[in-house]
Amino acid sequence: MSKDKTLRAGLIGLGMMGRHHARNLRALDGVELVAVADAHGDPHGAAPGLEVLPDVDALIAAGIDYAVVAVPTQFHRDVALRLAEAGVHTLVEKPLAFDIGEAEEITAAFESAGLVGAVGYIERYNPALQEMRRRIAEGQLGEIYQIVTRRQGGFPARIADVGVVKDLATHDLDLTAWVAQSPYAQVAATSTRRSGREDEDMVSVAGRLADGTITNHLVNWLTPFKERVTVVTGEKGALVGDTLNADLTFHANADATTNLWETMASFRGVSEGDSIRYSLQRQEPLATEHQAFRDAILGDASNIVTMKEGLATVRTVEAVLSSAEGGGVVQIQSVA
Repeated sequence: MSKDKTLRAGLIGLGMMGRHHARNLRALDGVELVAVADAHGDPHGAAPGLEVLPDVDALIAAGIDYAVVAVPTQFHRDVALRLAEAGVHTLVEKPLAFDIGEAEEITAAFESAGLVGAVGYIERYNPALQEMRRRIAEGQLGEIYQIVTRRQGGFPARIADVGVVKDLATHDLDLTAWVAQSPYAQVAATSTRRSGREDEDMVSVAGRLADGTITNHLVNWLTPFKERVTVVTGEKGALVGDTLNADLTFHANADATTNLWETMASFRGVSEGDSIRYSLQRQEPLATEHQAFRDAILGDASNIVTMKEGLATVRTVEAVLSSAEGGGVVQIQSVA
């Protein structure tokens, strides 16, 4: 596709997340938001001047080059498969689908059609995590030992159809595998329901990646303050990403002194070294996500969350829920 052509974008779903997609699509260079659809109208006034179409078929009929899907997760499969059938490149909000079977269907449909398909894991585009991933890839931490995340806060009124694992923990499972560039091999989880809802509102997950990295994730809707932290510990130190404030800090592992008690002389320990807080360009993560998907349509797919990655995260999410329900460790089969 020519880089000089203005891409015609469509958006289906004008709810809490859809309104932010609309705002970013309107501001995106080289893209024109030409059509929106939502069976419930436009409650937030996100698309002034555009007719609110009733469904995905009407959106396709408007003649779009690509679509953004921001409908509830339970509708992802039907909408995405219709877009694939129509030959429309598509960005689907996270998670890719409600379960593994639906995620597999969507992934296969876009692959067989030769279309660009991606999943909207906005946390990956946070400046702190983008910079963290770059520094880890360059070897700043050396061998990675452990990745720990904490995603805690109050209950969001926007959630009606899933629990905290599918809504929030899915972010941490995605970004952890991405940061380490290794899929999950196993998870063990414990969850609880303290707010009277049918779905879980608190989960603790211990895991191991295929490369041996150990992981831990604390996620809940029951904490009276908001926390979004990712800590990656390696042989040369630790990187701490605060995605609420888009801050990244490096804590170096200083050379361990050899002037120790004789019994400790053989211990290969660590000691505190310098700490550096990096200055980052703080662009809105959703804007970066949209730029990355536009660029993928134009030929550079280096910074999108592929549907295959989205499928892998759905597999891990299902393993977490299975472990939380039945107890014990759940092994995860990696799929090429």
